[in-house]
Amino acid sequence: MEENQVHIPDGWKLNDLGNLIKEQKKSSLKVSDAANFGKFPFFTSGEAVLKHTSKQLDGKNIFLATGGVANIKYYEGDAAYSTDTYAVTTKDEIDTEYLYFDLLNILYYINANYFQGSGLKHLQKKDLKKHQILFPKNPIEQTTIARILSKVDEAIAQTEQLIAKYTRIKTGLMQDLLTKGIDEHGNIRSEQTHEFKDSPLGRIPKEWECILLDEIISSFDSGWSPNCEARQATIGEWGSLKTTSITWDGYNSNENKKLPDNLIPRKRLEVVFDDILITRVGPRERVGVVVHVNDYRSKLMLSDNMLRVNLNKSRGLFYPFVPLMVGSEVIQREFKNKIAGLAEAQVVINQQSIKSTYILIPDKEEQTTIFNKSQLIKKTIDVEHLKLTKLQSLKTGLMQDLLSGKVRVNHLIKETASV
Repeated sequence: MEENQVHIPDGWKLNDLGNLIKEQKKSSLKVSDAANFGKFPFFTSGEAVLKHTSKQLDGKNIFLATGGVANIKYYEGDAAYSTDTYAVTTKDEIDTEYLYFDLLNILYYINANYFQGSGLKHLQKKDLKKHQILFPKNPIEQTTIARILSKVDEAIAQTEQLIAKYTRIKTGLMQDLLTKGIDEHGNIRSEQTHEFKDSPLGRIPKEWECILLDEIISSFDSGWSPNCEARQATIGEWGSLKTTSITWDGYNSNENKKLPDNLIPRKRLEVVFDDILITRVGPRERVGVVVHVNDYRSKLMLSDNMLRVNLNKSRGLFYPFVPLMVGSEVIQREFKNKIAGLAEAQVVINQQSIKSTYILIPDKEEQTTIFNKSQLIKKTIDVEHLKLTKLQSLKTGLMQDLLSGKVRVNHLIKETASV
């Protein structure tokens, strides 16, 4: 990076990374040496931060992966790091946390330009140290920028923790709702307070049925996958759905491929509102995924890697409940036991295997209540995911503006100084 190619804001400068850092001693600890317990965070080339009983350094440090793909972390305090991790701190000219955010902002560039090798790529430290870093000369401006970005990082971490917490709550709640149900008073049943009975799927509420899916499925529709264009079909164009359109989080009509203009679509295979779709071919974790179509968009067809399940209307079913129950741990376990392999990377579940799987069915009112309960916590998680997306976008924008000097923080420095 040449100085004349970069706009240098007033009061900022460029310097080679190698002139700004102090390299820590190479670690002798292997990742496999960590028992993952102890009070010291243990940094490796991977994403996860493990634990170790040994302390190797303290203070402010940056940890970069040296093998595989670029990865960078920052930590202030006592810590340990593995032999495949490049640990550095900074000289007085630049704040360590500021430099961390600066390197994080160009992580894609580091990965593309400073990781080389025909097999496992490795960090070329000599080349990396020649990379020029743009930074304010004023150390207070550096720490102010770092503080702003670290506050956003804290908000991101807190949101991620909330998502993980609510997801754990949802998992436990759905396990209870889909095996014990909820009584007329809004309470989850238990064998201590309610009557249960034996079934092929274990103990279930006395009021529930345990029947074969064959009893609620009237027929299947198999899909069709002609040679499609790579691009997505726009509104008004015919497209073939991809299996990624079917997820446990809902139906995504944008996951499709456009049919060629000279191809006559099979209208009978068009997906419509209230359809129930199931993946039949794909990676093991993607087979047997079921979704209720509540986002109707015209001119989209089933692909041949999925099925449309036509339900027996005389059974009095609340349609959105069926995918919810099929997605339960007990039903999915039955599915996985019936999956056969097509190839190493793909498996398949056939119609007979689906129909011969047991399912638990409460009455329609309870089906609706269970589904509504599931949606309440799903909406809570969705709100946090939306917040996380906004925070991540905010962080990206702030890094681009603050670390280039496009947006200055001088007014914040003046306000702090006047207090």
